[in-house]
Amino acid sequence: MRARVLEEAWQLASRAGWDRVRVADLALRAEVSRPSIYAEFGDRAGIGRALVHRETERFLLGVAKVLEEHDDLAAALEAGVAHALAEAADSPFIRAVVTAARGGTDALLPFLTSRPEPVFSQAWDMMAAWLGVKAARASEARRLEAADLVVRLTLSHMLLPSPGLEAAPERVARAACAVLADPGEAGPR
Repeated sequence: MRARVLEEAWQLASRAGWDRVRVADLALRAEVSRPSIYAEFGDRAGIGRALVHRETERFLLGVAKVLEEHDDLAAALEAGVAHALAEAADSPFIRAVVTAARGGTDALLPFLTSRPEPVFSQAWDMMAAWLGVKAARASEARRLEAADLVVRLTLSHMLLPSPGLEAAPERVARAACAVLADPGEAGPR
């Protein structure tokens, strides 16, 4: 039942934005009662939280897979950021959230901006763990700073695409590598 409700919520939010998703519509489409939905999720905001959590996990699994395909740190970071930006642009759900948010109407935007859970924290945890393995020679402080930089800049580019967005992955990777580099060495690889 939970999976059906979340899938229907994804479909509706992708088409019309979260503001137009109603529990009554979800119940009808998922073929469950409204009381069952409320018992499972608490309220409409609970459905939104669960949906964002599910989509964040899916999204980050894809990014992690791309990062692991590269041996070179800079190439991996560049590919990971490029993948994240492309997925954000191609995902009907993310596109609906961001497009509605630009108009000031979508209630799911705080999950991408002002609330650290689940999007920012999960992305940060994943990036910090990956850098812990991939850039193990760098100090922990530098790895954590680089993880923060990569996540914040990537989210920024998703929310506010700028001219020259195609160069963003390389710029983010270069900045992260600069943070990771020991001033006395050529840089982490």
